[in-house]
Amino acid sequence: QVQLVESGGGLVQAGGSLRLSCAASGGTFIRYSMGWFRQAPGKEREVVGAISWNGVNTYYADSVKGRFTISRDNAKDTLYLQMNSLKPEDTAVYYCAAARESSNVFLVVVTIKDYPYWGQGTQVTVSS
Repeated sequence: QVQLVESGGGLVQAGGSLRLSCAASGGTFIRYSMGWFRQAPGKEREVVGAISWNGVNTYYADSVKGRFTISRDNAKDTLYLQMNSLKPEDTAVYYCAAARESSNVFLVVVTIKDYPYWGQGTQVTVSS
């Protein structure tokens, strides 16, 4: 069973930056494709970015391409999301998640239904 704890959220002005972290425990971190998701009030949860267990392959939602970077440090069992040029529409609760364990080191999982393990979320608020 994988436990995930996010940190790094907060209030930032438009154009600013934040770095989210997600610490994993209870499993073999390296064997999971990982992802960042967000949910704004009144909206469905959506994928922001995802990364393969070896860190080689990544996926980004069109809305964040060129502004957000997902990365992982398998030695520290930690997932990151660097968010630059933040916009008010980025305001949401951000969640990290782990997909089911896989033997495919290049696999990037992007569908919510394939993520059984979730953190509690961290609030990101971007003021205009």
